[in-house]
Amino acid sequence: MKQPTQPATFDYGVIGGGSWATAIVKMLCETQAQVGWYMRNSRAIDHIREEEHNPNYLSSVSFNVQKLFLSDDINEIVAQAKVVILAIPSAFLSNELAGLKMPLSDKLVFSAIKGIVPESSLIVGAHLIEHYGLPMESIGVITGPCHAEEVALERLSYLTIACAHKPNAKLVAQALSSNYIKCSVSDDIMGTEYAAVLKNIYALAAGIAHGLGYGDNFQSVLMSNAIREMKRYVKKAHRMKRNINGSAYLGDLLVTGYSVFSRNRMFGTMIGKGYTVKSAMMEMKMVAEGYYATKSAYLLNHEKGKKQAKTPIINAVYQVLYEGKPPKKVFAALTEKLD
Repeated sequence: MKQPTQPATFDYGVIGGGSWATAIVKMLCETQAQVGWYMRNSRAIDHIREEEHNPNYLSSVSFNVQKLFLSDDINEIVAQAKVVILAIPSAFLSNELAGLKMPLSDKLVFSAIKGIVPESSLIVGAHLIEHYGLPMESIGVITGPCHAEEVALERLSYLTIACAHKPNAKLVAQALSSNYIKCSVSDDIMGTEYAAVLKNIYALAAGIAHGLGYGDNFQSVLMSNAIREMKRYVKKAHRMKRNINGSAYLGDLLVTGYSVFSRNRMFGTMIGKGYTVKSAMMEMKMVAEGYYATKSAYLLNHEKGKKQAKTPIINAVYQVLYEGKPPKKVFAALTEKLD
């Protein structure tokens, strides 16, 4: 890999090389003089420097490479950044952070990850608190409703930036805002992160239903039940006053459940059409966070015994993906539990 030619003078460092990481870097480039960007693929870094776009994700996005400080060394990015934004699949977070020698304790760390860390069975914020000693006010969440593909097209999109310390949320919101990105802030860091995890599972359910041939009438009932199920689950996980009909909850659920850009819905559609989990993953060549989230969310809920939330949709998706039960039979049973 070619060595960087420009000095590191950035406040924001993005960790990850996928579509959402690429979209976040694009957003930051609208407001920042320089953005730090770590990705493990050194060939992709060389390609971006030479061709000015990510060869693997959102390749239509053209970057001013003078604004980018690219590195395949995570420590080089974290050392300089004041705000670290994590944008890698939750299944790979522990492996990526294992090479981190720089402390995170003096950073603001915002998660754009919509999944549960499998090694700890914790959402990312709770994982950072428990394993990296970050105080609650130094961690945050970047959530939708927002698809990376529409950011690439500069279509008007909305983000919710959550942090227990609202001034930190406002700081990140300002950095991400532009004429096509509108940001709101929230102090519900745990609720918004759980909602971001759960909506991927419900998008899988929507996809499975679509693959099985269920129509729009059923999908509307499924989404109506999904937001109520989300409310029950999030309330059990972290009780506080919140409006579950807000954009970070219902809005993100709807865009992920219905959009043609939703990889989770696409993955679910393949399963409904008869693909195995392995074959669907191989054909997509992208990570569907909902697959991993389903197991973690299901097990976390069932650990609570009598205090568990009522989650027929999560249970149905788990039965299909992890117990190998026929989607047609499982969803026929699910239809009797919805109203």
